[in-house]
Amino acid sequence: MQAELEQIETEALTELKVVNDLRELESLRIKYFGRKGQLTTVMRGMRKLSKEERPIVGKLANEVRTNITAAFDRVTETLNQRAREQQLAAEAVDITLPGRRPRIGKKHPITQTFDRIQEIFRGMGFQVAEGPEIEHEYYNFDALNTPAEHPARDLHDTFYIANELVLRTHTSPVQVRVMEKQKPPVRIIVPGKVYRLDYDISHTPMFHQVEGLLVDHQVTFSELKGVLYSFARQMFGEMTRVRFRPGFFPFTEPSAEIDISCTVCGGKGCRTCSRTGWLEILGAGSVHPNVFRYVNYDPEQITGFAFGMGVDRIAMLRFGITDLRLIFENDMRFAQQF
Repeated sequence: MQAELEQIETEALTELKVVNDLRELESLRIKYFGRKGQLTTVMRGMRKLSKEERPIVGKLANEVRTNITAAFDRVTETLNQRAREQQLAAEAVDITLPGRRPRIGKKHPITQTFDRIQEIFRGMGFQVAEGPEIEHEYYNFDALNTPAEHPARDLHDTFYIANELVLRTHTSPVQVRVMEKQKPPVRIIVPGKVYRLDYDISHTPMFHQVEGLLVDHQVTFSELKGVLYSFARQMFGEMTRVRFRPGFFPFTEPSAEIDISCTVCGGKGCRTCSRTGWLEILGAGSVHPNVFRYVNYDPEQITGFAFGMGVDRIAMLRFGITDLRLIFENDMRFAQQF
C-alpha cells in the first residue's frame, strides 16, 4: 500500500503539470479525491491493515494527500490568474482611439410647436392649464352645450371607455373645470392630446390641440381677433394675412373659422391650399351663454372668447411637412431635420 500511495502521488503531480484549464483540473480532482477516487479508495482500505502497519501507512497517506492538495491549489491559482489575464485582454480599451461623439437628440416638431405656441400666449398674459385625458361626458359634452342627440357623441366619433367616460375629443373640457374653480378673470391655454375615431391620410385617432380661453367683464369679439392676428403673425411671420369665416361650434356663439394666407405660396394659390391661397388653422368664437350658466357665471355680466387649434396641422404648416403620418413614425432621420 505504501508503494501504491507513492505511485498515486507521482502520477497526480505529473498530470497536474500538463493541465490547461479548470475543466481538466476538476476531472483530476474527481479522479483522485472523488468518492471513488484513487486516493480515497486507498485510504478506505487502511482499516484492513494491522495495528503495526496502520500508523506508518496513515502518516504516508496524509503526506501524499497534503502534497497533492497543495499542488492542486497552486495549479488552480495559476489557471485563475491566466483566465483573469485573458478576460482583461479581451476587455481592454485602447485609449489612443478617438472617442465616439455622443448622439444629441432633437426635439420633435410637435414639441417644438407646443413650446412656441405656449411662448406666444404666455407673452400675451395667458397661463397654461391641464386636465384629464379620460373625461366625463358632462365635461366633454354637456357643460359645453353639446346635447345628447349631437352626432359628435355617437360611437363612431368618440372613444367610450365606460359608462359616461370617454377619451376626451378636445381640450375644451378643461375650460369648464377651470371656470368651476376660478372666478373671472380667466386667461388660459390648454395644450394636450385628444382622441377621435378618425383615421386616414390626414387624420389620426390621437392628435394634439391647444385650447384658449379668455373670460372677464366686457370682453369683445374684436379682442379675440386681435389675439389671433397677433398669434398668426408671431407663428408664421409678419406678412401672414388672416381671415375670419362664419362657423358653428356648440359652445361658442357667434363662431368663426380662421384661415391664414398659404405658407407655401404666400396666398397666390397652389396644391397645398387647393388653389385658394388660404389654409384653415383654428376655430374660435364668443363663449356661449349656456356654458357660463353651467359654471355659475352670470352671462349678463361676464363675456369671453375661446379658440382651439390642431397642433399637428400648425407643425405641418410651420415646417413644411407634407404627410401627417411622418409625425408619428418615430424615424430619427425625420426628427433630426428640425
